Amino acid sequence: MRFGIVILPQHDWPEAARYWRDADALGFDHAWTYDHLAWRGLAGERWHATVPTLTAAATVTTRIGLGTFVASPNYRHPVPFAKDIATVDQIAGGRVRLGVGSGGTGFDAFVLGQAELTPRERHERFAEFAQALDTLLRFERPGDDGISFEGTWYTADGARMVGEPAQLPRMPLHLAANGPRGLELTVRIADGWITTGGDPSDPEAWWRGVGELSHRLDETCAAAGREPGSLARTLSLDSAGQYSLSSVDTFEEAVGRADALGFTDVVAHWPRPDGIYAGREAVLEEVASRFAGLRDGTAPPVSG
Repeated sequence: MRFGIVILPQHDWPEAARYWRDADALGFDHAWTYDHLAWRGLAGERWHATVPTLTAAATVTTRIGLGTFVASPNYRHPVPFAKDIATVDQIAGGRVRLGVGSGGTGFDAFVLGQAELTPRERHERFAEFAQALDTLLRFERPGDDGISFEGTWYTADGARMVGEPAQLPRMPLHLAANGPRGLELTVRIADGWITTGGDPSDPEAWWRGVGELSHRLDETCAAAGREPGSLARTLSLDSAGQYSLSSVDTFEEAVGRADALGFTDVVAHWPRPDGIYAGREAVLEEVASRFAGLRDGTAPPVSG
């Protein structure tokens, strides 16, 4: 099992550097930030942009994976985004993992004056966005004519990328998907699968639903002739209706349940002083020493 932490982009730099450094020092395998222009009840609070945040995080960390949880096609075109994230990966020395989803139906979906999309349209845009990134982020041969494609949602005419990527054949692509078409796309092009599960109002029903989704992914792999173990499986523990870092015991129980369902990775959110994900950093540090701290319970002390 690998352990990740989500750091919301709410803190000004250089204060924010402390969280990324500490995630690195505590021994977490990966650290992520949200890719939203604003988010739910925090829309009126400080909220920084994703790519600059990850760029800065890359400069103050040395080993931890860095990722988007998850990038959205709501307000992005794959060509400039691919170049942006490939540059971050070069700065990070090949530590970026790219999480991509279909885009929510909240603020980000309408802030640029977009028309409301049907579920089918959202999936088709997601598929086109993810497939374009899969192509753009791979090695661009010197002297070629660039990368061109024309789809329903996106077009590129001789797009140029950074060049040889920091990770070959490209950075790991993790798709967030729950529906059958999304799972099929994941199995076809991705290195990993991300899920937040379903309705969190009933935690036990949520866990059952997560298990069913994992089973459907197995079935989708079998139908496509792909080994199920070749996909990383990441579960957002805090989507179960209870904050996983409310106590060490709560986190331990959630990790055990995720492991039993075949997940290879779990993520929790860095404790906030109040509101959503409210908790104590002492719990985070104890969890890290027990589960993530260099795998032997000897995580170094953190700052702040």
